[in-house]
Amino acid sequence: MNAASQPMTRASVFNHKGGVGKTTLTVNLAFALAEKGHRVLLVDSDPQCNLTSYLVEAEVVDEYLDSSDGPGGRTIWTALKPVSEGAGDYKSVQPIERAERLYLLPGDIQLAQFESDLSSFWMECQGRKVRGFRGTTALSRLVSEMAAKVDAQFVFYDSGPNIGPLNRAILLDCHVFAIPTACDSFSLRALKTVGRALFEWISDWSVISDLAGPDVPLLLGQPSLLGYVPAGFRTYGARPAEPSNRILPLIEKEVNSQVVELLTRINPALAVGKLGDYKLGEVKQFGTLVTVAQQEGLPLWKTSGGAPYQREEASEAFYGLADRFLARVGSYQETWQK
Repeated sequence: MNAASQPMTRASVFNHKGGVGKTTLTVNLAFALAEKGHRVLLVDSDPQCNLTSYLVEAEVVDEYLDSSDGPGGRTIWTALKPVSEGAGDYKSVQPIERAERLYLLPGDIQLAQFESDLSSFWMECQGRKVRGFRGTTALSRLVSEMAAKVDAQFVFYDSGPNIGPLNRAILLDCHVFAIPTACDSFSLRALKTVGRALFEWISDWSVISDLAGPDVPLLLGQPSLLGYVPAGFRTYGARPAEPSNRILPLIEKEVNSQVVELLTRINPALAVGKLGDYKLGEVKQFGTLVTVAQQEGLPLWKTSGGAPYQREEASEAFYGLADRFLARVGSYQETWQK
């Protein structure tokens, strides 16, 4: 895919289960894409601010949070506070450059307040009230402006591990999403909830959008599944160790039955790829390399920690993941342009 000519694509690495390495996966995929020449905007849309803490020094994060209510604030809450308080539309803020071609819209603990407002906005959308549509799409419109400022080809939302109103607004704003999974039975069960939530969100928004009046801002409302990424599993030689080796084939089966099947009931184009081949890549456990990377704010392959072979393996894993991601985004764009 030509980085200079591609349209902007909004994406999310989404699962409502915690402990699947979502933020680490998002950050390192973004680094790999940036190193391949693509301009990327990371949006920390999780009130826990893990992505911001990964990329920004702790004292600077504290400064961002302490000043986010004021005129010099730089966080996502700074931008959305007027919407939450009914004082107007979102406020423009400037993304922060964290590496060449990689930018960040910092997160904020107070974003939890905006999430509670989104429930009311959604009900107002059902009542065809313009205020509801403007509130529901405020984050989307903010991100569009931020992406334009840095000429981003990709936007990645880093969302929390839940199926609440904030993630609903985020996923409905995405062109594509991927599902990170741990190799355990809890991840298998979580896929059912992910599939049902997406089915309900997409279906409900389709009805709401059809009832909307003219010149009302809308979300895309059609997030397409690129695939899933097993992460954090141990290996024995070249193979995943048990029980991961037994769980991996089951993940493919559950993704197809619990997510792909439901999405294709709405629209076959919502599942990119073909049945039986939705694995986007694998990211094994890299041990202390992850901890050091988070401390240094760097991709796994550029940290001072771990052994050289581990950094090389991390580079190969995420560069390969980036290539597969780009290929499937290309397939997605071709499908929706028809």
